[in-house]
Amino acid sequence: MPDITLTTLILLCLAAAAAGWIDAVVGGGGLLLLPALLLGLPHVPAAQVLGTNKAVAIVGTSGAAVTFLRKAPVRVGLAVRIGLMALAGSMTGAFFAAGISSEVLRPVIMVVLLGVAAFVLLRPSFGTAAAGDGTDRPVARTRIITAIVLVGGGIGFYDGLFGPGTGTFLVLGLTAVLHLDLVTASATAKIVNVCTNAGALAMFAYQGTVLWQLAAVMAVFNLVGGMIGARMALSRGSGFVRAVLLTVVFSLVAKLGFDQWNA
Repeated sequence: MPDITLTTLILLCLAAAAAGWIDAVVGGGGLLLLPALLLGLPHVPAAQVLGTNKAVAIVGTSGAAVTFLRKAPVRVGLAVRIGLMALAGSMTGAFFAAGISSEVLRPVIMVVLLGVAAFVLLRPSFGTAAAGDGTDRPVARTRIITAIVLVGGGIGFYDGLFGPGTGTFLVLGLTAVLHLDLVTASATAKIVNVCTNAGALAMFAYQGTVLWQLAAVMAVFNLVGGMIGARMALSRGSGFVRAVLLTVVFSLVAKLGFDQWNA
């Protein structure tokens, strides 16, 4: 456990709970959790912050995935195949990350996110089909391949290369390609996220860059937040998820714009 005050520990735990809730509903919890760790642990090496972040996040994501799987109709086999491709894509993206400038990527991602927000706003029916649509009937093979290659491999590559908003992109991609409602897409995205987080955490653990004691404490709060978020998404439906989705997208645009301004 790093040498931090009780106040800092409490704030980090609250941030972990809030991040777990956001991540469970629509993805993007890292927008809150990672900056909180960076601010709360200013003297800790970045690698340890990133490793601890993954150790906390995977617990909440796993809890949310289990909660969703109990009530949401999810094709687990397909979700795992997408997750394995995302894992491979993430490793490939990480391999190329050193040669890519984040200052170049930020404006591109901001434009993409603003386009996504405009699309969701102008298409009120996007992702609002009745829960279960697309999961209880056959899906075209081309859509399955597209989901595995583009959603899994493509977004996984982005996660390894840059990262912010990966969970949100997964929800949007799964909704668009497989024609899922937003609740089912969120549930599927959790399984994919568990796969990618597990791969990243294994690498961080191998490198010895995880603060396990701090992560264990924060993970409890992240788990609680994730389970609450999953239950709220299930009970309130796609309209609620859509509102949170737009909030997270605009928050991500604001964060990237702030980072670009201060670069």
